[in-house]
Amino acid sequence: MIEMTEKEALNRVAAYCATAEHCRAEIVEKLQRWGIDYSTIDRVLQRLEEEKYIDEERFCRAFIRDKYRFAKWGRRKIGQALQLKKISFAVYSSCFDEIDEAEYLSILRDLLASKRKSVRAENEFELNGKLIRFALSRGFEMSDIRHCIDVSDENEYLE
Repeated sequence: MIEMTEKEALNRVAAYCATAEHCRAEIVEKLQRWGIDYSTIDRVLQRLEEEKYIDEERFCRAFIRDKYRFAKWGRRKIGQALQLKKISFAVYSSCFDEIDEAEYLSILRDLLASKRKSVRAENEFELNGKLIRFALSRGFEMSDIRHCIDVSDENEYLE
């Protein structure tokens, strides 16, 4: 391990935070890997928060938006990932309210439609069971899944 002064550590993590959103826990972990002592870590974190390099709420918004749009994760899986990053429910629950419900359901519908093409099933009941398990594993809520499967079934009859 290389000995690093507080100023060097601050400059390095500030540059790291300037490139992308990071949460407090990620920065703590990085500083610990560099061998920085805990009192120094607290001072560095305090400075990063004062200068707005770290903002938990801003991080949550970006994380949630990226995970449901690009990784196609549901609310439950996103919530679990944020808990693993040591972000409190109070911080991220308000950010969930900002999700565009129509876009969220559209993503789930598209996910189910593409999965439907690759799933082999004896009948509609078995197919729906497999689709439900798949969507649950992606972190979507049962009410949303049920709504999207029912809607996609109705669309098939219209075609």
